[in-house]
Amino acid sequence: MDCVTCMPRKPWDLPFLADPCEVSALRRLLRLQLGVWELRELIDPAQLCVSELVSNVVTHVGPETPTTLAVSMKGVYLRLEVHDPDTRALPTLVQAGQDAEAGRGMALVDATADRWGVELRADRKVTWCELDTGLPSACLHTVHPQMDGVEQLISSYRARRALNVAGGGSEILAATMAEEAAIDIIADLLRWMQAHGRDADDILDRAQTHFEAEADRFTRW
Repeated sequence: MDCVTCMPRKPWDLPFLADPCEVSALRRLLRLQLGVWELRELIDPAQLCVSELVSNVVTHVGPETPTTLAVSMKGVYLRLEVHDPDTRALPTLVQAGQDAEAGRGMALVDATADRWGVELRADRKVTWCELDTGLPSACLHTVHPQMDGVEQLISSYRARRALNVAGGGSEILAATMAEEAAIDIIADLLRWMQAHGRDADDILDRAQTHFEAEADRFTRW
């Protein structure tokens, strides 16, 4: 069957404080997002690269460094970026010995990713890597865009909510993920309603009225 529409895999970024305890939460979030993007075969290599890039910041810049993970598509490549404010501590590729306990980070990224590099900007350093998806385009092609979009939305939301309840990261990271999930839900549901001939502004107004009425009722209780 021919696809009806092409939905872009929208880029996203997540600020956090570099710390070893955040790595597992970032890995789970990446797994969820790549599942929604239908890039499941890249989950393991992408998780490895993010783990090493974040660990590199912790080791060479310092724990609690304000850091950002950015995930996007560059053509048919999945691009992973880790931003940190230190433009002096540059990642280097070293050949660690077989018994070495450190120094393997960028060597693992180099062996896993199709390409990687470092960009120096005025206020930060961006260490990036790219993985070939093998796809013909950077978009999600679907035969039933409305139904598929809603199903993806519900699946993603439930998974992210479960992740937040289970913990595994800082409160700031969990709150940011919950906020992004809520924004995605509202936007996608409005698009779905609009595709079915409904007025998105009218729905927003009614939802706001309903929200305020519910909030007032709970306040009076």
